[in-house]
Amino acid sequence: MKKLFSLLIFLQLCVSAVFADEIRFIQVDGLKYNPKSEASVKAFDSMIESINKQKNVDFVIFSGDNIAKPDKEYLKEFLKSAKQLNSPIYIALGNKDINKKKGLGKTEYMKTFRKNIRFRSFMKNPNYSFIQKDVIFIVADGSKEFVATPNGYYKSETIELLKNKLEKSKGKNVIIIQHFPVVPPSIKDGYLTYKAEEYLNLISQYPNIKAVFSGLFGVNDERNVKGVLHVSTESAPTYRVVDIIDCETQNPVIWSSVVQ
Repeated sequence: MKKLFSLLIFLQLCVSAVFADEIRFIQVDGLKYNPKSEASVKAFDSMIESINKQKNVDFVIFSGDNIAKPDKEYLKEFLKSAKQLNSPIYIALGNKDINKKKGLGKTEYMKTFRKNIRFRSFMKNPNYSFIQKDVIFIVADGSKEFVATPNGYYKSETIELLKNKLEKSKGKNVIIIQHFPVVPPSIKDGYLTYKAEEYLNLISQYPNIKAVFSGLFGVNDERNVKGVLHVSTESAPTYRVVDIIDCETQNPVIWSSVVQ
C-alpha cells in the first residue's frame, strides 16, 4: 500500500488539560469484510500489513460497517483477521453490521467481540469509553437494530449516556468516534442523521471536546463547527492515521494522514 496524500490539520486548540504524551490511533471505516470474497480477504490482509508497519500506534478502531452483512460467522472471521494487528482493537457499529431480525443484534455483536478480543469486558454496550494517556475516547452508537439504513439515529438514551460521560470528563480532553456523522461531509439522499441538531447542541456545551471522527459517506472531509473538528474518513482500504501531539505547547495540533 502507498500513501495517497497527507492532511496536516494544525488546529489552534485552547486546551486546558495537558495530553500526557503523543497519541497515535488509526481509524478504519467501511471495511465491509466478506470472508467469502477472495478480493475482500486479500484487501484486508494487505491493509493489516500496512497498518502494522506504522510506528507507535496506540490503538486501531473500526468505526462501522466492519462486515459486509449482519452475519455472526462474518463477524468471527473479521475478528480472527483483525487480531493480526499489532495494536489494541476497538469497534463502533454501522448500518451494515447489525440486524436483530437476522440474528445479529447489538447485544450479540458486542458479546461476540468480547469473546474474541481479550481485555474488552467493559464493552458490553456499543456506547462506551476508554482512556488513552489521559485523553477520554467516547464511542457513540447511532446504528439501528431493526431497520438497517444509513440514516443514523442517536437515541435519547445514547444522548443521555453521552451527556453523563461528558459531565464526568470535564477537565479532560475528549475525542468522540462514531460511524454516523452529525456534520455531514456532503449532501446525500438517505444519509442524514436523525435529530443531529440535538447532538450538536449537546457537544457545543463542552469545550473539552476536540474532535468527532466518523465515516459512512466514503469521503475524506474536515470541518470545524463551534470549535469542534468534525472529521469524515473514506471507506477502507483507505485508513486514517491520527496523531494528537503533546499539548504542553501553546498551539497543540492534530495531525491526520490518510493512507491507501
